[in-house]
Amino acid sequence: MVESLRSVLFPTFFSDWDLSHESLHFYVGATLDKVLHTLQEQVKRALCFASDKDPRLRHDCDERAATITSAFLAKLPGLRELLISDVEAAFEGDPAVLHAEEIIVCYPGLRAITDFRLAHELYLLDVPLVPRIITEFAHGLTGIDIHPGATIGRHFFIDHGTGIVIGETCRIGDSVRIYQGVTLGAKSFPLDEDGNPIKGIARHPIVEDNVIIYSGATILGRITIGNGSVIGGNVWLTKSVPANSQVAQTQAKQMIFEEGGGI
Repeated sequence: MVESLRSVLFPTFFSDWDLSHESLHFYVGATLDKVLHTLQEQVKRALCFASDKDPRLRHDCDERAATITSAFLAKLPGLRELLISDVEAAFEGDPAVLHAEEIIVCYPGLRAITDFRLAHELYLLDVPLVPRIITEFAHGLTGIDIHPGATIGRHFFIDHGTGIVIGETCRIGDSVRIYQGVTLGAKSFPLDEDGNPIKGIARHPIVEDNVIIYSGATILGRITIGNGSVIGGNVWLTKSVPANSQVAQTQAKQMIFEEGGGI
């Protein structure tokens, strides 16, 4: 299903057909029809699974699934526009890339972002389980772990990507660039009277527009990284920083020994 959706968003790259201008619209329509039935069935199963705790909800799973699936498919043009902006961000942010097609076909960051954006729309439509399955499949493929509940703006670029973690309540603005090994996570969280974590509270960072976060940085808790800031590699950050900040580690002291010195 996800592969079919990718082929709708980028039909000339992921279609099994030899597409011409004349056949493109037919292919997209036929693929969407297939996706409609497959996704509706998966959504129905997820809704019925979730309703086991409340049997009163089981009787309308089919109707709810049809409504949700139609609403999701209506979001695809907007998702394609967002993904094009993500491709542009990668092209502008990576001097190693020679053309946009390379990003669409090769870059694991774009694959993770594509699957995230699909899953996020289903998450907003209150579909149980399916959004998380989609993002965890992408996690397995790319090494990039983005919770479907996170909010990510336009023109988003993940470079390299391996080891990135973006938590459920994280909010990321427009034109943000993140490198490998970055964690946007939570600190300790409050427990209820039975000792279980309280669900649904905002516990992950807010990253405003035009921020760059270099490799290995760890940013924890509901803090804000101000517009235009640069967070250096391997920084550990648990406090908010204002707009246009630059945060870096203290310069490491290098000691060089020659001919056995220092042993």
